[in-house]
Amino acid sequence: MNLRSIVWKELRERPTAMLTGLLAIFLGVAALVAIRHVTVFSEQEVAQQLSTLGANILILPKNATLQDYYSADLSEATLPESHASTILMASLPGVEKLSPKYCVPIDFAGKQTILTGILPQEEFEAKSAWQSVSMFSKTKHVGCAKAESCGPTDNSPESLASRRSIEKLDAHELVLGADVATKSNLKSGSSTVLFGEQFRIVAVLPSTGTVDDGRIFGHLHTIQRLAKTGEVVSAIEVLGCCEDAAGQLVPQLSALLPDAKVVTISQVVQTQVGVNRLMAKSSIFVLGVLVLVGGTSVASSTSSNVRERRREIGTLMALGATPGLVARLFLTKAAWLGLVGGVAGVGVGVLIAVVLGPQWAGVSISPLPYLSIGAVAAALVVALAAAFWPALRAARLDPCTCFQDA
Repeated sequence: MNLRSIVWKELRERPTAMLTGLLAIFLGVAALVAIRHVTVFSEQEVAQQLSTLGANILILPKNATLQDYYSADLSEATLPESHASTILMASLPGVEKLSPKYCVPIDFAGKQTILTGILPQEEFEAKSAWQSVSMFSKTKHVGCAKAESCGPTDNSPESLASRRSIEKLDAHELVLGADVATKSNLKSGSSTVLFGEQFRIVAVLPSTGTVDDGRIFGHLHTIQRLAKTGEVVSAIEVLGCCEDAAGQLVPQLSALLPDAKVVTISQVVQTQVGVNRLMAKSSIFVLGVLVLVGGTSVASSTSSNVRERRREIGTLMALGATPGLVARLFLTKAAWLGLVGGVAGVGVGVLIAVVLGPQWAGVSISPLPYLSIGAVAAALVVALAAAFWPALRAARLDPCTCFQDA
């Protein structure tokens, strides 16, 4: 009878002896893997938004709430559209683009939809009074640590999905979000009616996974006229391409527009970043629970097993079994517990993260092989470390004493 057969016989005959340790390892690994998967993909989502949006600054009404960057302009409060002119005439260094926007909820194709008016960039450039401001100058920004362009210029309407601005949009043209286009069965070149007027669809935005997928974008002044709101906006987005533009512009804009709330994109996503930090700390706590509870359970069950098996251990040693063989017997059992508990915990943890992750964090989650392998390895190390001392004690037993105690 070799070592493997002895271990399997022990596990089959006394499964309850190790069940507590196995369960503790399984639950700890499952919780750790689920939390870490959600945290990793949530952090990636925030980082992607920050990278895509650059040093954006958002100008909102004073009483607007900050929950999500893409829906921050849904407040019922408004700002004067003239604030955009004020910003441009101030010639603040770092201002590359402005996007004044006004949002109004409407019923479209039987669904509640957000109609967003946006002022195209060509209308800024058309005003002769603004021709000399820094927004349209070709000189480098003064005071910026790194003055660069925002990347390749893309003047197509579809660029609205990533650049948050549009170069050209006529009075009766619309751009549809991906979800709106799918549900209404409309595509580029189609026509539709809003407020009794005919509009042409000039583009359908690619899916972004944000609230923009459920929006309709039209010319700001047309939307203001149809909604009869006057020259007001829900928000003004400022794009500063310099690395440190946001830090410089926020206090300047706050002083320039005292009746508005000026925030950076990092402030808008602060809540999500806080959640990510909390989840990261939670994963450390769960790892501690895995080590403490799982390790204690394996150590306790192994020590109990050594006490119960003193006669068998003495018999094996009397038949020629070395102390190393006896130690490997208990360490092998612990390794199987760690391996089985770790693999099962990883499987359940990944399943929980993939299924419930979009509800918890609003992001799509896929399995991370390196995290799964690391979790199984951690479970294996915890189980072996916990069983090491009881196994060492078993290896040091005196066969004569074992038979006397029996």
